[in-house]
Amino acid sequence: MTSEPWPRQPGYDALAELYDRTFPGPWQRPLDRHSVDAFADALPRGGTILDLGCGTGHVTVELAFRGFNTIGVDPSARMLEIARKRYPQRTWITGDAHFPAADPVVRAAGPVSGILARFSLIHVPPEQVPAVLQSWAAHTEPGCQVLLVFQGLLESGQDVEEFPHAVARAWRWNPSSLAQALDEAGFAETWRAIVCPDQGHEYPECHLSAVRR
Repeated sequence: MTSEPWPRQPGYDALAELYDRTFPGPWQRPLDRHSVDAFADALPRGGTILDLGCGTGHVTVELAFRGFNTIGVDPSARMLEIARKRYPQRTWITGDAHFPAADPVVRAAGPVSGILARFSLIHVPPEQVPAVLQSWAAHTEPGCQVLLVFQGLLESGQDVEEFPHAVARAWRWNPSSLAQALDEAGFAETWRAIVCPDQGHEYPECHLSAVRR
């Protein structure tokens, strides 16, 4: 069994209330909003969006306000409890980063037009990421839009590197390596943007957009 390099990582259930206080709204920096705007602009109005790793649901609801059928997905029961209490009219289901094909709510929603994964794939062990992306491709049609946001790895030739995260194990990716993984799963990159580190963000952050071929 692999040991935890940073053992004091209690998980999102244990820190859900603190997370909710720390991130009381959907956006931390201007590009957060702009990248989601660009993602939404590429989608058909009224289309279904899966927000994988939705947390307490702020971004999911922002997209619902724009007229999309949104389904928030998260593995943390406590985070979803907060989302359901705050936004009871929206749809929330338990799940991980894989496409939730067996869920009756997702099946009833019809074709998924977009998949949003903001700071959620970082918690998937790198060897499992290709299978996650393949599950997305297996259950979407050509034209499905994807937006990934993640801590980037720019300063070395590595594809991926584990980094200290306050809540759970996490890995930051070289943007080109993750784009290649998307390509191999059937998604073509359309654009990317990098946000430099600042006082509140130790690592660069990448916004990576792709479309199902």
